[in-house]
Amino acid sequence: MSKQEKPEEKQEEKTKKQEKPAEKKLERVYASLIRIMQTDIPGNKKLLAGLTYIKGVSWSISNAICKILKKDPNKKIMDLTKKEISEIERFIKNPKLPKFLINRRKDFNSGEDKHVFTTELDMKKEFDIRRLKKIRSYRGLRHALKQPTRGQRTRSHFRGKGKKKAVGVQKKKVGKKVEGGKKR
Repeated sequence: MSKQEKPEEKQEEKTKKQEKPAEKKLERVYASLIRIMQTDIPGNKKLLAGLTYIKGVSWSISNAICKILKKDPNKKIMDLTKKEISEIERFIKNPKLPKFLINRRKDFNSGEDKHVFTTELDMKKEFDIRRLKKIRSYRGLRHALKQPTRGQRTRSHFRGKGKKKAVGVQKKKVGKKVEGGKKR
């Protein structure tokens, strides 16, 4: 009987070995989205490209983060440890970057140089537009009318942005006919 038990045990061991790779695959699926600074980043992206998913992080800032923290830009996001992720988050919250990379130089309210990210960036932008509208500056008026603010032409673009209707090509009317058949 001991001979019969051994093949059964071998079968159990084989099934256990088969289950383990399936569990690893499931772990990879769960780790496919990594959360950094309230942003979900696909785990299959490289670090350099993945950091650009965070609002306020451009390619140049992502490259600077990789160089300053001495991280491999070609490393996959899913391969980062929790310690590395927290280190990246700490740096992003308080970046020590050159002034030309910072997106909020000489802030209107505080006058200091800082870099803003995610929801704070959206709020600052919205408050800036409100301020421009309130003081009735040219840019504020253009924002209020939903027109381009940086000098673009409006003849062929920006038509019906708020109204959602396009104006096509129209023929000019040559002249109106009066009752007697004469043109005015």
